Amino acid sequence: MFSSLKVRNFRIYWIGMLVSLIGTGIQTVAQSWLVFQLTNSSFLLGFVGFLNSIPVLIFSLFAGVLADRIEKRRILIATQIAFMILAFLLAILTHLKLITPLQIMIIALFNGVVMAFDAPCRQAMVVELVGKAHLPNAIALSSVAFNSSRIIGPALAGILVATIGMSGCFYLNGISFLAVIAALLFIRIQSSAQQEHHKSPLKDLKEGLIFVRDNRLILSLISMVGVVSLFGIAYIILMPIFANDILHVGVKGLAALMSASGIGALIGALILARLGDFKKKGVFLISSALIFSLSLTFFAISKIYILSLAALVFVGGASVTSVALVNIILQTNVPDRFRGRVMSVFMITFAGVMPFGNLLAGILAQGFGVSVAVMSGGIICTLFFVIVNFLYPKIREI
Repeated sequence: MFSSLKVRNFRIYWIGMLVSLIGTGIQTVAQSWLVFQLTNSSFLLGFVGFLNSIPVLIFSLFAGVLADRIEKRRILIATQIAFMILAFLLAILTHLKLITPLQIMIIALFNGVVMAFDAPCRQAMVVELVGKAHLPNAIALSSVAFNSSRIIGPALAGILVATIGMSGCFYLNGISFLAVIAALLFIRIQSSAQQEHHKSPLKDLKEGLIFVRDNRLILSLISMVGVVSLFGIAYIILMPIFANDILHVGVKGLAALMSASGIGALIGALILARLGDFKKKGVFLISSALIFSLSLTFFAISKIYILSLAALVFVGGASVTSVALVNIILQTNVPDRFRGRVMSVFMITFAGVMPFGNLLAGILAQGFGVSVAVMSGGIICTLFFVIVNFLYPKIREI
């Protein structure tokens, strides 16, 4: 289950990344609470999240070109330093009671820009840390770190906001970036060959998009991630309404519902890490995708709290397994010289379209109710995965 942690470079990086992700989880909760305290507006709460995500859609393609031209470790050191500066800026403004909603929005927007350059590079560098033999396990363990932080970070934030205040949470997040910066300085990797610089960045960008367009496997996989992000993940932002109006379990029930999804995600990532480099990844991918969409549909129509919790465990586990498997299959089938650009397209479909999925779900929920909104997403995902399974049967042979 933890075989890739035997590789020194990845072990150092993974520990630093976990510490940093937990700090980010703490800041996310504290920042949301700060926005709500300052504005008492659910719209602005969602708008800050939108500002934090939309730069991924705009800048990720250029970030992929950069990752294929420059040493990835240097890019990541720069992005982590930028994240740290933004966290300390938010902490200082909050500590001095100078913080305003506009300042939070600007910081969120800059965080999103940094994330647009950080995420594709971080995804593409994993193979340089562990090699292709350990790549499936390393990607799964990266997902373990991310989903562990989703559970640990918010839990710590609930305690820390009450003890050291919101500014203390932001200071703590700033400090946490030192862990991953130190890890990046300590690791020594043999980077894959970078792109020659006789081509312009725009030509490199066009070349990468043509490569994705002409590769049917890559196009199918990225389309699956895009459909999940656009129609399937928005259930998270609608969870408070399920807790309050559908299941009638209040804020404590909401915490349990969110935890169920997070626990399922962690279990799914651990199972994938345990399987390692197994055969028939495509069959597992299609199965996981269908389990996700059918479980999501069941959650949407459930009126029984216990059954809803059980459904969310499957939703969380199957969604993480599906996305991680797409990541693994992409990275094992992409030439090194295209890796950064392909992973930038992956990040656009994974994170860049998510704000529009949230917007669409909000409109449907407003007009037809949350159950119809989430059920529609589950049905669309189910139909799409069935169509992919029949139109591209080779995916089951991977």
